[in-house]
Amino acid sequence: MLEQLGLFGLFLGCALSATIIPFSSEALLAGALLLNDRLWLVVFVAAAGNTLGGMVSFLLGWLCKWDWLEKYLKVNRQKLDRMHSAVSRYGYPAALFAWLPVVGDLIAIAMGLLRLRPLPTAVLMFIGKLARYIVVAGIFNMF
Repeated sequence: MLEQLGLFGLFLGCALSATIIPFSSEALLAGALLLNDRLWLVVFVAAAGNTLGGMVSFLLGWLCKWDWLEKYLKVNRQKLDRMHSAVSRYGYPAALFAWLPVVGDLIAIAMGLLRLRPLPTAVLMFIGKLARYIVVAGIFNMF
């Protein structure tokens, strides 16, 4: 299926995996690397898609009330409180870590709750996600 969807499928899959829908964008990246020999393009598309998904979580934090996040999206209130405190302390550089499993979504949501400016948030989020995919692609190409 990924072969038929190509880079758009990779972009979309990586975007969805960065939201509260849990699955591995690294597996999508590995599949895309098998099907496409343009390593840098594949890595860039994966990072761009994953950043878009992270910014969707950011937008949820920006638009939603805490109660809605907890009730409808099943976001753990205690974890979100801790992440909110951490992001308040570190500010924009926290976006570099939005790629982390489990807590990455909470980082993005907390940044939205704090109403941080979207452009610097997106740029730093992209840099962090790009670095992760470069490492993953490098490891994948070793084998």
